[in-house]
Amino acid sequence: MKFLDEYRDPKAASAYVEAIARITTRPWKIMEVCGGQTHAILKHGIDRVLPDKITLLHGPGCPVCVTPTDIIDKAISIASSRDVIFCSFGDMLRVPGSVKNLLKVKSEGGDVRIVYSPADTLDIARNNPSKEVVFFAIGFETTAPAVAMTVYQAKRLRLSNFSILSAQMLIPPAIELMLSSPDRTIQGLLAAGHVCTITGSAEYEKIASKFNIPVTITGFEPLDILQGVYLTVSQLEGGRALVENQYSRVVRPEGNTEAIRMMKTVFRAVDRAWRGFGMIPKSGLALADEYVEFDVERRLNVPVIGTSESSECEGGLILQGLKKPSECAAFGHRCTPDHPLGPPMVSSEGACAAYYRYGNPAAVHVHQAGSANHESR
Repeated sequence: MKFLDEYRDPKAASAYVEAIARITTRPWKIMEVCGGQTHAILKHGIDRVLPDKITLLHGPGCPVCVTPTDIIDKAISIASSRDVIFCSFGDMLRVPGSVKNLLKVKSEGGDVRIVYSPADTLDIARNNPSKEVVFFAIGFETTAPAVAMTVYQAKRLRLSNFSILSAQMLIPPAIELMLSSPDRTIQGLLAAGHVCTITGSAEYEKIASKFNIPVTITGFEPLDILQGVYLTVSQLEGGRALVENQYSRVVRPEGNTEAIRMMKTVFRAVDRAWRGFGMIPKSGLALADEYVEFDVERRLNVPVIGTSESSECEGGLILQGLKKPSECAAFGHRCTPDHPLGPPMVSSEGACAAYYRYGNPAAVHVHQAGSANHESR
């Protein structure tokens, strides 16, 4: 299958594993920013075949995981109203709030619907004029253009019963916060290919220069990740700190200019609290003044909800790359997909969910290809 099988070729994977081993002379800590990359790494056993000197850290690139509990509670409060049809991506339904989740609201009679595109909510709004249709807008730069276009269309259609609860976030400010820490251990970054498809590479060039760190824009298949690690280690070993684009089949330096334009038209950057990080300046997206009529918090006068995070969930440390999921005392015991303490255990991009599901398996594609190298260490 074009653009799939060739990126899972065991012989090519083995060659990359051996190449990485040849050039690695020192310990290196590399963070894959995206939760999708984390799942690919665990699913295909990539972490098991890399040299022992290379440590992969799991980053905050899971929008469900970094959405704080007070926003989840706000969503639950809105969705519980009889006059609301609450629409969300499926990932959010099982994320625990302080008391319950959206799935529980649905079981109690709330009209909570899973949609696969923000645009689906416009049809729902047109077909239900007596209801307020609310879309739970979460995600990074990848989903923001589609949400922006939906709001833009709602204004053109003069929909008076459509609004969004915005939890949109921007990745670069969170990366800068982590790299600014005096306790920083991150030495290289694998940047998320789908985010960079929208934004291009300019923001990451600023990060590479400011923090003297190599950044490799990387895809999501096993060979993408292995090549991303190889390029990053090559830079680290050579003392370079540049942006390299491994995902050049999709990412262009300028990004998607039309998507960027739409984002900037409908949204403005605001300070936003992240689970595990606290408030990060200019890391969130709120509706611009021209589109503020579609802000559900203003339209329904949603009260401010102050909720604290679970003291037992160590998801914040995991999202910062300071702990592995398996190092959390609750992992697999008091915290499971059926009874999660936090979103990293239930999100399809959550690191805890990846560790629980795959548990460092001897995955077929990469582990078998690199097993000889791994056994020889």
